[in-house]
Amino acid sequence: MLRWVVFDYGEVISVRTRALPELAAMLGTDPESFETAYFAERVAYDRGGTDTDYWRAVGAHFDVDVDDTRIEALTGTDTNGWLDTDAETLRLIDELADAGVTLALLSNAPSTFARVAEQQPWARNFEHLVFSGDLRLGKPDAAIYLHLLDTIAARPQECLFFDDRQENIDAAREAGLRAETWTGAEAARRKLRELGVLG
Repeated sequence: MLRWVVFDYGEVISVRTRALPELAAMLGTDPESFETAYFAERVAYDRGGTDTDYWRAVGAHFDVDVDDTRIEALTGTDTNGWLDTDAETLRLIDELADAGVTLALLSNAPSTFARVAEQQPWARNFEHLVFSGDLRLGKPDAAIYLHLLDTIAARPQECLFFDDRQENIDAAREAGLRAETWTGAEAARRKLRELGVLG
């Protein structure tokens, strides 16, 4: 029996950040080169790296020395860029919460973003918010799924997990969770009705 529905955040609850061109301009580089560096260094950041270490690593790709003032500005712009949410997903989350479905979040995200995300209106619908940056490990590591299960006091088969990345879905299934690749709120709603979670 399903007791929990677990959502990823990035490009599931949120839309893809639109801040990359602005961030590239702040470092004086072109958007395409910046995007490559941005995501190349993101794994360490999502697994507990500091804002300072992350932005200096990104800046090093372009021989740009990133001082504290610029780090603060970059972090703020980056955080705001990931706060834009998908209206249909939020509607689904509200529908689940109104139906009494217990919700959790499992996201690869730095701790700085996590503290802001926790204060967003959508977060009130979640019993638990689990962020990789706080744990110093992330999806698709098996340990993060075990941590999730410990946190929510659930057996793997009691959880349905939605994520937009296939590697994270595969790892969740290996950990015993029911997991579905996110393709949008309407497809998720159909799956939830099929499983009897929604009427």
